[in-house]
Amino acid sequence: MQFELNEEQHLLQAMVREFAAREVAPFDATMDREDHINMSILQKMKEVGLWGIVGDEQYGGAGAGTLGGAVVMEELARGSGSIALTLDAHWLCLEGIQIFGSAEQKQKYLPEFVSGDTIGAFSWTEPAAGSDAAGIQAFARKINGGYTLSGTKCFVTNGGLAGIYLVGARTSEEEGAKSFSVFILEEGAAGLKVGAREDKMGMRGSHTTEIILENVQAKESQLLGAEGDGFKIAMEILNGGRISIGAISVGTAAAAMTEAVGYVKSRKAFGKALADQQAVQFKLADMDTSIQAARLLVYKAAQHKDDHKPYHKEAAQAKVFASEMATRVCLDAIQLQGGYGYTRDASSERYLRNAKLAEIGEGASEVLRMLIGRAIVK
Repeated sequence: MQFELNEEQHLLQAMVREFAAREVAPFDATMDREDHINMSILQKMKEVGLWGIVGDEQYGGAGAGTLGGAVVMEELARGSGSIALTLDAHWLCLEGIQIFGSAEQKQKYLPEFVSGDTIGAFSWTEPAAGSDAAGIQAFARKINGGYTLSGTKCFVTNGGLAGIYLVGARTSEEEGAKSFSVFILEEGAAGLKVGAREDKMGMRGSHTTEIILENVQAKESQLLGAEGDGFKIAMEILNGGRISIGAISVGTAAAAMTEAVGYVKSRKAFGKALADQQAVQFKLADMDTSIQAARLLVYKAAQHKDDHKPYHKEAAQAKVFASEMATRVCLDAIQLQGGYGYTRDASSERYLRNAKLAEIGEGASEVLRMLIGRAIVK
């Protein structure tokens, strides 16, 4: 059993950590304050090949696998949760086509995805269907040679940025998992409209919007997988995404921990540095232990996926533990910094707002506990 990254993964980790510190972290507070993504960062990500880290090599990707992707997500999240989330949403789309796409779809879309020339977005959630994924009402009506899609999607990460949307819709009035399909829709398609951006609590440097479908025409060639496979496809995409969200949580917590350690080393109270106070050391010990444990859960889930082993329970466990750990560690980082930690001069309050999303998106903690419990007693 290996608990260490290999040489290539260490090099990837070091590269992304340096990139995030130089090109991402200095702009995160501004993106948060202005509620807007820094487009120059996305361009620089293209230059170092981050968009295609998990893409297959035959399409120009790095072929780093899920574990390599988790390493990237953690390091990128140290610099900006918003940028990491933007990449995560893109990878949902990339991996959806990489796993379920036809040869023609892969050849058409994957080179653009891995280069970053085209950004992807996954669109399933609706105003009345969040955790109840089978409750979506967007409908794809069969017509000669294709489909007509109508409905409204919400909380679409990369809405307005994406060139390609993977959109879930009903293709049958019947109940059950075989009533759903996924379609590949291109930006600018007639009837596809991007709604207003959400004014979010955190991850404010990522774009989140509604997507409105008004009789959008889709050819049969735009169907991802077979008709009726949509629910299976969506769940597989989201299971992989949960590993990324877990890694983002680890990176967010690590950034808060780093800030807290720097503060307690520099601040003195009762005649000595805060870092020398036993109560402070106990809190730091718990924070670091939680981060290390969460990272190992993320790595285990990622390795299971790369080894083609069952990983759905492991992905859910990694996300639940890591996301809740990140919220707790960020709160502790604020507490260690006292009044300063409660101001916007400190980064930990931003990390806390970012961390909370991970307990909700791509499977709320309550729903994932249900999935984990079912897997245990199955």
